[in-house]
Amino acid sequence: MAAAATTPEAPPRAGLTIFALCLAVFVVPYGLSSAPVALPAMGRDLDAGVVSLNWVVNAYNITAASFMMAAGSIADRIGRKRVFSFGVATYGVSALIGALATDVLLLNVARAVAGVAAAAMMTAGVSVMANMFHGAARTKAFAFVGVTIGAGLAIGPTSSGLLVSELGWRSIFWVQFAIAVASMFGLKLVQESKDPEAHAVDWAGTVTFTLALFCFTLGVIQGPVWGWGSAEVLGLFAGCVLLLAGFVLIERRQRFPMFDLSLFAEPRFMAVNLLATAVSFGFVGLMVLLPSYLVGANGLTDSAAGLTMLLLTAPVLAFPLVSGRLVQAGVSMRPILSGSLVLVAAGLAWLTTVHPGIGLLGLTGPLLLVGTGVGLIYGLMDGAAVSTVPPNKVGMASGMFNTIRLATEAVAVAGMVAALMSLLQQRLADGLGRYTEGTNLTPRSVTDSVSSGNLEAVVDQAPSANRDALADFLGQGYTHGFQIVLWGTVVVCLAGAVVLHLILTDRPAAEAPADTPAEPADRSALRESADATL
Repeated sequence: MAAAATTPEAPPRAGLTIFALCLAVFVVPYGLSSAPVALPAMGRDLDAGVVSLNWVVNAYNITAASFMMAAGSIADRIGRKRVFSFGVATYGVSALIGALATDVLLLNVARAVAGVAAAAMMTAGVSVMANMFHGAARTKAFAFVGVTIGAGLAIGPTSSGLLVSELGWRSIFWVQFAIAVASMFGLKLVQESKDPEAHAVDWAGTVTFTLALFCFTLGVIQGPVWGWGSAEVLGLFAGCVLLLAGFVLIERRQRFPMFDLSLFAEPRFMAVNLLATAVSFGFVGLMVLLPSYLVGANGLTDSAAGLTMLLLTAPVLAFPLVSGRLVQAGVSMRPILSGSLVLVAAGLAWLTTVHPGIGLLGLTGPLLLVGTGVGLIYGLMDGAAVSTVPPNKVGMASGMFNTIRLATEAVAVAGMVAALMSLLQQRLADGLGRYTEGTNLTPRSVTDSVSSGNLEAVVDQAPSANRDALADFLGQGYTHGFQIVLWGTVVVCLAGAVVLHLILTDRPAAEAPADTPAEPADRSALRESADATL
């Protein structure tokens, strides 16, 4: 007890250490939120359609989700600083490759590598901070991390739009490269630590989970292209089912599994994961679809689209503090989370009034409403996830929650883009030929270009007499598909709000058994951080 009392709460140069860690962590959400705005410019420059561009976002999410748990286990075994440093360096290399890529396939590979690096940085970064900071200093350090993540999500779309307009889409990767390089200089402030009782990495579970998620996402993305009833798509979905079955069998037989499947028997933990899924559709999916619509159907420049996205993302930076204050004032988590999800649904329903030529005034209300709801949720979601399980399972629950959140983001983006493509392709099949006679344009090729925000490229190929009418036809078809997808997300968010309110009661999580061993420092830190938030 005496030794514990003399342990300093913070290391020397604590402020610089927090800054160095947060600078590195900032690039992870920034890398996620900055890419969608740049997709139309990438498509034009690399001559890439929406299917291949979809992987610029999904490759990042899938690998980050798949390696989140493995990265944590590896960090505990070989050293948290070592894994964190590996993540920073690898992210820098992936950003450099992305900035220099002349082919969309190489760009997607670079983004997949960036996802692996992001997983290493986030998991090892939490453990590093938990080991170096204690007590009130630890709570403050984790608060800075939360603000950093919110800032990365909020700043990414707007800065990306401005950079793309002034310097081209490659500049967003040069910025990420510069941040990673700058972060390397702060690594000397980070202390090394390991868990002497760390378990072996569950590679079998990691591989089967990754392949299952990849098969499902690829099947959803390629559905509109290959046909939903094609042998290839059905084979991918069947492979996903078999791999998931194998994953469940592996996890049940593992002594130290990647996923503790028993946590899914806790209704409150399932409810919070449902919340994350709804947010993936209502926020992350919208972040990908909206910039392309604003550029393609609404005729905005990349910078104007990026500035418009600030209406959606700025509240995400401000309102987490509001929800935290509400809980501290005695308001229950349940009405805040379910009510916030209703706000998101209301904003999405309002956004269905979108049409070609809509001005900033028409977009302000719905985007601010969605952003406010998401901001309130982000202030409590991570804390809610770990507060629904016994204290001895906090570390596992946090890792599982973040893995599921990233996985559902990939599925949401793929599903919403695929739905939009299918709807647009069906709409174009009924009338495209009237405007494109004598050209090689087909509903499928036009759908690919329009969905990626490159509507002008299609119009320019049509006979000059038909171009204005074709532009109007494509804009209306794009809007029709976008509106239906938005209504689908409204249903997802409302259903999630109802289920969340019914399941997420205010009773505390079950206590751990009396003989439960003490939590490692990084896991107890997660609990401590959650308690501070709530």
